[in-house]
Amino acid sequence: MLHYAVVFFIIAIVAAVFGFGGIAAGAAGIAKILFIVFLILAVASLIFGRKR
Repeated sequence: MLHYAVVFFIIAIVAAVFGFGGIAAGAAGIAKILFIVFLILAVASLIFGRKR
């Protein structure tokens, strides 16, 4: 999931460089959501993984 967040972040940077503001904003939003989901899953994995 972190891989997809990085990919969308790179797409956002490339789109911003070429002047596509709407596409850049959309890709950055998707990257932000995927990164937050990754963090939540990583923390949950650390918490619940130690109980075993």
